[in-house]
Amino acid sequence: MDDSGWRPVKRTRTFEDVLAQIERRITEDGLTVGDRLPAERQLAEQLGVSRSSVREAMRVLETLGVVSSQVGRGPDAGAVLTSRPDTALSDLLRLHLGLANLEMREVIDARHMIEQWAATLAASARADTSALAAALSGMDTAKSAEEFVEHDTAFHCAIADASGNRLIAAIMRSLRDSMRRYSVEAVQRLGDTSILRADHVRILEAIDSGEAGEAAEAVSEHLAHAYPSLFDH
Repeated sequence: MDDSGWRPVKRTRTFEDVLAQIERRITEDGLTVGDRLPAERQLAEQLGVSRSSVREAMRVLETLGVVSSQVGRGPDAGAVLTSRPDTALSDLLRLHLGLANLEMREVIDARHMIEQWAATLAASARADTSALAAALSGMDTAKSAEEFVEHDTAFHCAIADASGNRLIAAIMRSLRDSMRRYSVEAVQRLGDTSILRADHVRILEAIDSGEAGEAAEAVSEHLAHAYPSLFDH
């Protein structure tokens, strides 16, 4: 085989270095949501790199949900730090589900572990359950499977929120968003949602009364009712 047409590939990591620098400055300067990063030109000059490298790094950060690009000049120039890690993660999970790189069994297993833990913690802390109660009311008046799943998602995300762990809450939202279509199909297959409502009431009451073990068990049985084929083993 004649290799004369090949040339050595030079790997460049400039944009990765830009990402590392931005991450370091965010940490060291104590930047938070709503703060603005320097404009593209200014960043390029400060870091001694091309504007294209800065632009590539910013595209990555925007995809990850870390920044939101802003068009403007002067004080309005530069990307703004945002807070939506669940959006980027749910997009990634949904893509992998669609490509069959992830099985629904794996997603439900992850949700099972996370939600049991969150319900246990919420019950132990006697967390506020008003958001769960509001979501339950929404499910009662839902006119379609899609509307039911919307409120059902709010209920389960509220459990994660009640755990007090923001990363767990973001992961739960990502899991629920990525499997929304499958959730609707599950509700449509089930037809009668009364058993799911009873499960939700049981979870709510267990968290409300501080019964951690009962809350975890209620979550487990609820998922078995919602996805019987995945728990039939």
